Amino acid sequence: MDYRFSGNSGLQLPLISLGLWHNFGSEDPYDIARDMLLHAWEKGVTHFDIANNYGPAPGTAEMTFGRVLREDLASHRDEMIIASKAGYWGWDGPYGNGGSRKYMIASCDQSLKRTGLEYFDIFYSHRYDPQTPIEETMQALVDIVRSGKALYVGISNYPADKQKEAYDYLHAAHVPCVLSQYKASIAFPETLVNNLPVAQENGSGFICFSPLAQGLLTNRYLNGIPAGSRASKNVFLRSEQVTDEVVARAQRLGAIAARRGQSLPQMAISWLLAKNVTSVIIGASSVTQLEDNLQAINNIHFTEEELNLIQA
Repeated sequence: MDYRFSGNSGLQLPLISLGLWHNFGSEDPYDIARDMLLHAWEKGVTHFDIANNYGPAPGTAEMTFGRVLREDLASHRDEMIIASKAGYWGWDGPYGNGGSRKYMIASCDQSLKRTGLEYFDIFYSHRYDPQTPIEETMQALVDIVRSGKALYVGISNYPADKQKEAYDYLHAAHVPCVLSQYKASIAFPETLVNNLPVAQENGSGFICFSPLAQGLLTNRYLNGIPAGSRASKNVFLRSEQVTDEVVARAQRLGAIAARRGQSLPQMAISWLLAKNVTSVIIGASSVTQLEDNLQAINNIHFTEEELNLIQA
């Protein structure tokens, strides 16, 4: 595994990070989740990305990670970067969602209890909340760091103008934003155009999630929508998004990947790393899938012809 500095900070992250958005909750087999976490660790993945609502059920991905850390990896805590977030729904009522100081700090406390950690390496505002002044959300992040509950702060899913406001506030408070997290892929490259330059201009690292576009950049939908897939359940990927045109594009991209000696998922991850982002967050449902995606780091260089073909 190779590592890159996150923006202007001294913090280094692995090229590939492991996200616990799906497949690590109470509804998933613990042994498989444990095997994936240990395999990632053995391969040099030092950064683990969680949030208060990851599961399913919400919160249980943090509990799974905490158990593996406690039972298998406790002596390696200082070799890891562990991140969590608050911003989306955490619990019922007016104080379990958004960007208020009340919610941000309470959620951080709950996440620390679920993981069994004394502090997070990175704590994020998971989304911009238009109902809360951005100063209130950012000051909550500053105070989370100053209270020792996190070492660094990050933002996720902020529009570019609010992204800049967040950076300015945090910089003035001497708690700069170390990492900005956005959805990005070959299929959805908009944030690389709209948000990556803002992060680079302001010294923040940039980390991408959903590099495989919820499965569109895999072979999963080349022959229709399989039972049990996200598109079949309309979970984060709607069946109407899997059009004939989308499938044809995936097939053409797969042919380019094959000429590079890669699978389509590998090329999709490599393509993001070639954009000079800090790290790419991958998900997995098995050690086999995880290992296949980790191989993306072996070929992150593209010729001009390859980039043009991918763009086309």
